[in-house]
Amino acid sequence: MYENKFSSWRPWPRRDEASGVEFPGVYALAYSAQNIAGKPFSWRKEIIYVGMTNSVSGLKGRLKQFDNTIVGKTGHGGADRVRYKYRNYGNLVKRLYVSVAPFKCEPESNKPKDLKIMGDVAKFEYLCFAHFVEKYGELPEFNNKKESPKYSLTTGRK
Repeated sequence: MYENKFSSWRPWPRRDEASGVEFPGVYALAYSAQNIAGKPFSWRKEIIYVGMTNSVSGLKGRLKQFDNTIVGKTGHGGADRVRYKYRNYGNLVKRLYVSVAPFKCEPESNKPKDLKIMGDVAKFEYLCFAHFVEKYGELPEFNNKKESPKYSLTTGRK
C-alpha cells in the first residue's frame, strides 16, 4: 500500500525532478552508502526522516526548506536535527536520497475535496510512521525528537 504511492529514489541534488513535487505530500529521506537512485521506493533501515507538507509551495518548497537548513540556514526542524549529525553538507548530499508521495490537490482551496485530500496527506504521514515502527521498532532517526538533538539548540545558533 505505501510503496506504490512513493516515487523511485532520487539523489538529493535531483529532488526537484520528481513528478508531482508541485503538490502537497509526504517525503522520505534515506542516507545510504549504496547508490539507490532510480530504485523503486521500499522501506529500508537507511530512511532517516519522513516528513509532509500541505503548503501551497508543495513538496518542492518543503524540500527547499530542508536543503536551506542542512546547508546552514533555518526553517526546518527535522533538517536541523540532521545538521547536528551531518555538519558537512557536501558529504551529506552525496549519500542523501529522496522519495516523494504527492497528493494532487489545490492547497489554497477551501473546497471539501481539497480539504479532505490535505487531511489524507497528514494521515498518510502518520501511517508511514506507524509502518516504519512496526518494521524497525522505532521512528526514523531524525523523527525521534527525544533522541535527536537540533543543531541550532546545541550550538546556540539559530
